[in-house]
This record gives sequence, structure tokens and C-alpha cells, in this order.
Amino acid sequence: FGSPPEMVQGIIAGGWDALRRSIEKAEDDPHTGALRIQEAEVGPHDVVTGIAASSTTPFVIGALNEAKRRGAKTIFITCSTHYDPNLADVIITLLVGPETIAGSTRLKAGTATKMVLNMLTTAAMIRIGKVYRNLMVDLTATCNKLEARARRILSTLTHLPPDEIEALLDRAHGNVKTALVMHFCGLSRPDAVQEIQRHQGRIQDIIPRTEI
Repeated sequence: FGSPPEMVQGIIAGGWDALRRSIEKAEDDPHTGALRIQEAEVGPHDVVTGIAASSTTPFVIGALNEAKRRGAKTIFITCSTHYDPNLADVIITLLVGPETIAGSTRLKAGTATKMVLNMLTTAAMIRIGKVYRNLMVDLTATCNKLEARARRILSTLTHLPPDEIEALLDRAHGNVKTALVMHFCGLSRPDAVQEIQRHQGRIQDIIPRTEI
């Protein structure tokens, strides 16, 4: 979606090493969970989503409690019904049932959780304007693959011939959002960039509705 790295941050018990090799004991410390939230400088403008299939993971509970204390909105995703209803502002319970092979929630519970996380981030990206119609338009053509994707998006939305798409993309310095606002609103690149910034990236609030 072209989001900056600091917009969506992942925190895991045990740190980055735990992504490559399990560090099981790390999840048992609620104080470390709280510390990670402090280090991320979470505040009232943030949303913290805690993930614990069992609903009892101390690291996650500690992190959510600290996030609430710091004024952030909180979400809790679990596959169990045995949770404190006051743990988060929103609780998403995935009733996937017992695992086919008992002993780990990294099977279907993990898969279901990943699907919900995709839904949350996708909906958030749509709301903040990184999607126009059903296209990921927050794109800057910085490599061959992205250049081809940018051309396809512009072709779909503008119906311009290839040579005019190339010229438009060049004038927009490879940025698809800028190119679309330039084309539909008849603006120069600086004016288009200014309009996009003024509308916080939501080009659907800039382009005339007759073009949508």
C-alpha cells in the first residue's frame, strides 16, 4: 500500500530473533510487553492490536494494559472465549474450534488470525486513501515491476493511449496519485501534490465525482 514503515509496526515476544527461532519463555513476561509499548512511544493517536490465541498470554496482556494506560485504542484477537471483557476496546473472537492436531495454536488459529489482520489493515488503508476504486494507487514507479503496474493502473482509470500515459507518469515523477490528480483536475504537479497533501492523501475527495 505504500505505507511508511512506522505506520504499521509488529512487536513479538522475544524480539526479532523470535521470528526465526521460537523463544517460548518470552511470552510469559507482562512487564516486557508493557516495555515494548513504551519503547514504541504509543500514544492517543495509535491503535494497538494484541494477538493471543489462548487469550492468556502475559506479554500481550501487559502490552494491551500499557497501551490503554497511554490512551491508545486497543483491539484483542483471540480464539478463546475465556478472556477479560475489559482487556480491550474491541475484542475479536475467532471460534475456530479445537485444532485437528492438538498441541499448537499455530495451525488453523494462526491462519484465521492472519486473515483478520489482513482485513484490519486493508480496511484501514482504504479509509486513509491508499486505494482508489479497487486499485492500490499509492504507488511510485521505482522499478520495472512497479513501472508496469503504474501504467496498468493509469490505463484502467484514464483510458489514455500508452504514449500519453508515459508522458503523464514522467511529469508526475512516477507517482500514480499525483498523475491521476493532474489528469482529472488539470493541475500541474506541484499543485496536484499540494491538493493531495491538503486532503490527507484521499484523491477520491479531489477528483470530480463524474470521473469516479
